[in-house]
Amino acid sequence: MNKTKIFGVLGAVVMMMSHSACSSKKSMTGNENVPEYEVLDLPMVNIKSFKKNSDGAHVIFDGASLEGWRGYAKDHVPSKWTIDNGTLHFNPKPDGVQNPEGGDIIFASDLKNFEFEFEWKVAKSGNSGAFFLAKEVKGQPIYISSPEYQLLDNENHPDAKMGVDGNRKSGSLYDMIPAKPQNGFPFEQWNRAKIVVNKGKVTHYQNDEKVVEYSLWTPEWTQMLQASKFSQEKWPLAFHLLNNVGGKTKSGVVGFQDHGDKVWMRNITVKVL
Repeated sequence: MNKTKIFGVLGAVVMMMSHSACSSKKSMTGNENVPEYEVLDLPMVNIKSFKKNSDGAHVIFDGASLEGWRGYAKDHVPSKWTIDNGTLHFNPKPDGVQNPEGGDIIFASDLKNFEFEFEWKVAKSGNSGAFFLAKEVKGQPIYISSPEYQLLDNENHPDAKMGVDGNRKSGSLYDMIPAKPQNGFPFEQWNRAKIVVNKGKVTHYQNDEKVVEYSLWTPEWTQMLQASKFSQEKWPLAFHLLNNVGGKTKSGVVGFQDHGDKVWMRNITVKVL
């Protein structure tokens, strides 16, 4: 049986169990101001089964297979995500596909302390994002529970001019901390990204330079959320989930965003710390 079928069978069973166990819950804290939500418990893969490169990092995308990948909150890879000349490619209008399916994509392995590295490029005016420590929340996008490393065409996408002090440009912690220096390359050029998560400390690297650093689960983290679009007043559920990134286990999945624009990734690795 191939992996897609395995995910399909297991996913259906686990989703039924998860729904019966969680659908009546309001939140982990019981806070009445937090809308009801359900964290799905879908099939995962063991990252230890993926080969390592010379740096000791697991190669989670080798340019030839989507093993271990699936849609966020899904049991299969949506058709808008394909392998294109050795890259993981999002195409909003793939050739020869009627009614193509989109959505965010994840590598289905629960991760806690790690280095997540990849190369990326976007088409002109392109927008996407990389995520980590994400939980799969039923009916919600990946960014409701995960910090976002912004992937953007800084020169042509209007989001670059929004936010505060460039905190929506590439490499930034989206809508919270701007990448400095802002050293992103233009559209259709490859950028190198690295996200290091280690015991709550998170560091963003862009094109081999450290550009952002912050600590999760701290008063400063809560303050940043309150000053962003994810504040308790503006978006109570996002604030609750992001203020408790990774949930009780302080772990989650990594993934990429379907923002409707063409994007390519390659050389995707995770080094477990």
